[in-house]
Amino acid sequence: MTSTADTPVSKPPERGFADSLKDAGLAALVALVLAAPIMGLRTFSDPGGGGLLIVTEWPLVIGAVIVVFVGRLLLDLFVWRRLVPMPIGQKWFRMPGGRPLAHHAERLGGWFGPVALLIAVTLPFLPVSDRYVMDLSILVLTYVMLGWGLNIVVGLAGLLDLGYVAFYAVGAYSYALLAQYFDLGFWICLPLAGILAAFWGILLGFPVLRLRGDYLAIVTLAFGEIIRVVLLNWYTFTNGPDGISGIPRPSFFGLEFERGDDGFAAFFGLEYSPMHRIIFLYYLILILALITNFVTIRLRRLPVGRAWEALREDEIACRSLGINTTSTKLTAFATGAMFAGFAGSFFATRQGFISPESFTFIESALILAIVVLGGLGSQIGVVIAAVVMIGGFEYFREFEQYRMLIFGLAMVVIMVWRPRGLISTRQPSIALGKRKAISGDLVGEGHG
Repeated sequence: MTSTADTPVSKPPERGFADSLKDAGLAALVALVLAAPIMGLRTFSDPGGGGLLIVTEWPLVIGAVIVVFVGRLLLDLFVWRRLVPMPIGQKWFRMPGGRPLAHHAERLGGWFGPVALLIAVTLPFLPVSDRYVMDLSILVLTYVMLGWGLNIVVGLAGLLDLGYVAFYAVGAYSYALLAQYFDLGFWICLPLAGILAAFWGILLGFPVLRLRGDYLAIVTLAFGEIIRVVLLNWYTFTNGPDGISGIPRPSFFGLEFERGDDGFAAFFGLEYSPMHRIIFLYYLILILALITNFVTIRLRRLPVGRAWEALREDEIACRSLGINTTSTKLTAFATGAMFAGFAGSFFATRQGFISPESFTFIESALILAIVVLGGLGSQIGVVIAAVVMIGGFEYFREFEQYRMLIFGLAMVVIMVWRPRGLISTRQPSIALGKRKAISGDLVGEGHG
């Protein structure tokens, strides 16, 4: 009986230039159908009061079609054709040749983390740091914290959550309502917001214990929309679409960032500047994000973190090993929701005003995109993706209606180039130790 390795297998047929042209033509046709109504037609209000005016911009459509055609052809000729076929049994699997970026993920994490932390700590004192840079940095760190929280649910536990923004909203409204009705300060409301968000995470976890994949995503999406609709219609409690304003700001050990003899600047003998409060908020969200990262890394090394990873790989095998999948899922939902609640309370105190329009599905999609593009389970990847995506939104703001088009195209390019995310290599939370000889026998120094 011959082994599978000795069995000859036929090499898959090579694609010719005509096939590449055909694929590029089909891609260009799809681009034409999509770009014609989106880019080719623009509406403006008639200054004379005659309704709407339609302006055609067909050169932009032609340019987009040409870019898609050339890009698809180049990808097929110089990227996808270089894929090396790898025989496994009777089947061929095409795997990329060369050394991928993920090969250097461990080395990247060795220097990227300290350098990024050093830049983050010293950013307010750099010459390039003005009000705009600091506000953008606060926004990026907020999404980094949200990405790390969702990474627990999606990246570690493998539970697709499309309603993560609901816990973000629970944290924001918890702080705003507690401060409004009970006159509580930020430092008391911050842990309470996290606890309440974790409680709602457990409430979400119970109905979806038996769901997986697409069904789980649909239920979590519905949960996020239910929370938003409740906030929008419960006018007597949440003020409905009008939102909640006048949310109190956090203080620095009782010192307010206001003018006067009892303010922060006067206490330290500094000249008053509005930047003091911005810098304080920046360091506050930086500390919250670092706490999120530290707790996540520590949890991965604990039994609950290993249970999350086992659940992600195979739920049936995880259950057969005696792991309680019910508690594992609930802890993942609760932990991720808790960090979203912390981020929501910070968002409320930073903005001073919240409304249901700030917690739509697009926010959940954006956070999920950060986690997926960065690499499921990768802490460093979330940081890189958040900087690229949030910074990209601001960089292309001047392009008006083309901003989302360019941004979506960039996301497609990233997923084609790195289908498993920017950092696709995940380090195991535990590994076997070196083996050494004891009394003539080989025994393992560490056990998984």
